[in-house]
Amino acid sequence: MSDHTLQTEFEFTLPRGYVDDDGTLHKEGRMRLATAADEIKPLQDPKVQSNQSYLTITLLSRVVTELGTLETVERTVIENLFVTDLEYLQAMYERINNRGHNAVTTGCPECAHEFDVDVTSGRPTVSGDDWEFDPPAATTTGDESAAVTHGTDTATAVTGSADDGDEEMGELAQGNPTE
Repeated sequence: MSDHTLQTEFEFTLPRGYVDDDGTLHKEGRMRLATAADEIKPLQDPKVQSNQSYLTITLLSRVVTELGTLETVERTVIENLFVTDLEYLQAMYERINNRGHNAVTTGCPECAHEFDVDVTSGRPTVSGDDWEFDPPAATTTGDESAAVTHGTDTATAVTGSADDGDEEMGELAQGNPTE
């Protein structure tokens, strides 16, 4: 028997966010792993049958469990997301359901060793004896970086800060590998 627990829900921050009818911006949310029913039942939906584009909308409305302070995440919420946010959720869905974690693969620019980086935190998800992770020290500027060392090589992943005022953060720090 294994001591590992299965992570079934993953937090996210939308690049732009959903604006509700009252003008409230909702960016933080959670997505759960999809079940077989999540992928099969939408195929019976008449809206999906008449327009296959609704498959993504319907599927995401089933697996996005929280978004900001909204009580529920209905299909109309997903329909009204900005395209950037829809693409972000689609990519996240693929990562968590096909890879089992919300990470992207990157490589050390010096030695080309590949490793995964968590999309939400920007921190490497390192395994193996020859890699070490040096988490960033607390800073007052909001600029943070984490060093990953492999032998004598070091790669740095910028983790940033949600309130550092930089709207155009890099792909790794923003958590959107599709942009």
